[in-house]
Amino acid sequence: MAHNASPDNATDTGTVPARTQDRPTEVTAAGIARLAGVGRAAVSNWRRRHADFPKPVGGTETSPAFALRDIEQWLRDQGKLAEVPLRERVWQQLVGHPAGAAAALRQAGAVLLLAHDRPAAWRQLRAAADDAELTGVLPAVLDAVLAARLGPGHPVRGLTREALAPSAALVRATGDLAAADGAAAAYDFLLGRHLDANPRQYTLTPPGPAALMAELAAVAGPSGTVLDPACGAGALLAAARERTAEESDGGEHDAGEGDAGESGAPVTLYGQEADADLAALTALRLALGVPGAQVRVRAADTLRADAFPDLAADAVLVHPPFNERNWGHDELAYDPRWEYGFPARTESELAWVQHALARLREGGTAVLLMPPAAASRRSGRRIRADLLRRGALRAVIALPAGAAPPNGVPLHLWVLRKPGTTPPAPQLLVVDAAGPGTGPAAGAPAGRDKPDWQTVRTTAVEAWRTFDRDGGIEEQPGVRRSLAAIDLLDDDVDLAPARHLPPPAAAGGPAELARIRERLSTTLARTTALTPRPDGGAAGPARWPLTTVGELARSGALVLRAGGAGTAPAGGAAPAVLTDHDVIGGDAPSGTLPEAPASGPAEEPVLLQAGDVVVPVLGGGAVARVTDDSTAGAALGRNLTLLRPDPAALDPWFLAGFLRGTANNRQASSYASTATRLDVRRLQLPRLPLADQRRYGQRFRDLAAFEGALRLSARLGEQLVQGLHDGLTDGSVTPD
Repeated sequence: MAHNASPDNATDTGTVPARTQDRPTEVTAAGIARLAGVGRAAVSNWRRRHADFPKPVGGTETSPAFALRDIEQWLRDQGKLAEVPLRERVWQQLVGHPAGAAAALRQAGAVLLLAHDRPAAWRQLRAAADDAELTGVLPAVLDAVLAARLGPGHPVRGLTREALAPSAALVRATGDLAAADGAAAAYDFLLGRHLDANPRQYTLTPPGPAALMAELAAVAGPSGTVLDPACGAGALLAAARERTAEESDGGEHDAGEGDAGESGAPVTLYGQEADADLAALTALRLALGVPGAQVRVRAADTLRADAFPDLAADAVLVHPPFNERNWGHDELAYDPRWEYGFPARTESELAWVQHALARLREGGTAVLLMPPAAASRRSGRRIRADLLRRGALRAVIALPAGAAPPNGVPLHLWVLRKPGTTPPAPQLLVVDAAGPGTGPAAGAPAGRDKPDWQTVRTTAVEAWRTFDRDGGIEEQPGVRRSLAAIDLLDDDVDLAPARHLPPPAAAGGPAELARIRERLSTTLARTTALTPRPDGGAAGPARWPLTTVGELARSGALVLRAGGAGTAPAGGAAPAVLTDHDVIGGDAPSGTLPEAPASGPAEEPVLLQAGDVVVPVLGGGAVARVTDDSTAGAALGRNLTLLRPDPAALDPWFLAGFLRGTANNRQASSYASTATRLDVRRLQLPRLPLADQRRYGQRFRDLAAFEGALRLSARLGEQLVQGLHDGLTDGSVTPD
């Protein structure tokens, strides 16, 4: 799914006005920073300090643009750039193209498809004598390869002689990039960076939900034809092709450059997208990424101008626009797709549901990502009731919040089957994949901002596979349940899973509550034993000679590292992230690394070692934590600073203990209008021999053990109190 706005000013034909054809390729300050491998502040400094820095040739006063050719030469003259990386050269030519980034990416993608599908023809063109000859011959060749690969009526338009005239350098560099990285990888990089650069323009389907939707649709078997009528950037169609290949190859498919999509059953991917630019980019992405598949993508408004009215697909996957009022309600009142009822103006999602069913073959499966309100709005109850009566709606699966935009809302998946001549008995499967039995407590920590997709996938797919095979499923309180349609046909026809799932036993039932009580008693006894006594000491504060963390870092006694960097490798295991919340609350690492962008490799995070001291720098108060073996290997999160002491010079517990001093934190803090920030380098330590450090360190270690016991007692107490409240109110615990 994608918004229909476009930042590019290219016309539909891709023709470039004559006055702009001779304009040089432009680059912004951010692009210069990327070329030179520095921050934007360094570029600002260069502009102020170097009189010979190139002058802006466009842009605005606050965001000037410079000629890429002049910038490259200046960077070389200054010794700041040996050679512009090929990827960066192509990207800068693309974003500085006079027709706009989307039009240039369309041209680059078509050239990459030519280089991939007809390498001999591309090599012959690449050897053309001059740019005019290249761009003069290229349009006819591109039209031929696009028509052969994408069919007539494809959306990759505007590749005329006039449009390509200013693109000779881009065309040649793109071909070189295909030779270096492979055509599919080159396009993934360029498209990924374009999407990353325009996050507000496109609403993308994340990989987790896309893979889950494709797997749910494939439970009935591999799909020969797959449709996404709101295809956006093509994530769902790409996931469907990958799932089909895995099903055909017995789960062993691992496509690489040149063989993606070659194995497995043949498949045809149909897509439609209202944004003409995005439709073209998606068609190229699918053609390059899955060369074994037939790709048919069209640019048009699906509900008003269906491009595939006679299609009977095996599977339909949709992430439709949510809360769309202008979906065609007035024009489409008598449309034959409304077999289950005419949707109200406020029920655009139910229009997409019926469109999906209309484009399925009998017995085909549709999976739609839906807002939770669509399961309960009164304006849609008659359509929901008919979907249930006729056995079309088979499952509603609640996902955890953060699964897909909007991330604050727990979205639903609707699984539908087009009824045949003998529809199944009307039953509905309801699953709460975000329920108490599927969260972090049931497995590995999922983090505060990212669902545990392995657990979500297992819960949803196993429930749907069992229900689809057996026609019902064993109830699991709080997680899944099979319901007769007749039991749902009341005045509301509310299909939200949470309303129909019986709650799990309170805190695991009376037996679990007894175990919590026993553990609390043991912890309270340990807390009492650990309670420290404030031994007598000197009448006034000690007058030690002091040093600062900054001085210790400069002398090599410790190493300072800031957290927040790092991304998860694609398809690989990633470490958990120790967040500032974890440090302040004394919890295990609960965060997750963000996924690496498609436009570049994964970035290495800062990994913790046993004995490291971690300090929150933003509003954390007097907190410092010594890393133990259970936390070692985790990644350092944002707003944290790591201090790695040299054990021959500093005891880590001594260091952490003195960093927690209230007066120490006060003198090292700065205050903004809404937050307090700690300057770790200004924190002070007494200069003491290592033997004395260890004496203090042992006392600080004992205090940390006491503090941990207090925290555990508080948590167990809260669990016991809430569990007893729940048990008394649901009847699993008696008042006697």
